[in-house]
Amino acid sequence: MPVPSGEVRLLADIQRRLLQVPGSRETAVTLSHVGEHALGWMAIAGAGMVLDPARRGRWAMVGVGTFGAHATSVVVKRIVRRRRPAHPSVTVGVATPSTLSFPSSHATSTTAFALLAGSVTGVPVAAGLVPVMLASRLVLGVHYPSDVLAGATVGAGCAALTRAVWPTVAVQRLLPEALREAEPAAGSTEDPEEKR
Repeated sequence: MPVPSGEVRLLADIQRRLLQVPGSRETAVTLSHVGEHALGWMAIAGAGMVLDPARRGRWAMVGVGTFGAHATSVVVKRIVRRRRPAHPSVTVGVATPSTLSFPSSHATSTTAFALLAGSVTGVPVAAGLVPVMLASRLVLGVHYPSDVLAGATVGAGCAALTRAVWPTVAVQRLLPEALREAEPAAGSTEDPEEKR
């Protein structure tokens, strides 16, 4: 997928402005390491399974959905094969595991994690975490604006799909007993999501 020249100029301008914010580069590097291969987010989901046994199955959903979102982004990258920014006006601030850019895997997995974790905890995690992660990828010059926006869109779709299929009978039967949703009482039509 070719990159419009206007997007290169936009990235350079955004990066220049964001780097003027004190601590922006250091924060971006930290987020890059936490979000690499979605490992930080899956570790949090794993911790939730251990520390919040009453919602162990829901935290498992967060981990599975986050992993699925990351895997989806990797597949799309290999199909699209857009190259990362490589222009003199853009400063690359961190090493990357591949040269492929679209969509941003960090944006994809972070969005999925934030939405799913928010559905478990009732805390609007996405509102604070997702914009910061998207901005961090631009600060580091490793993605174009359309990469991070596409990643957030894919991540939101993966989160919605995960939440839709997780409670289904087919999925629940595949899970160990400890991770299954509590079955509603006979005759009840209550949606488990309504409790959150």
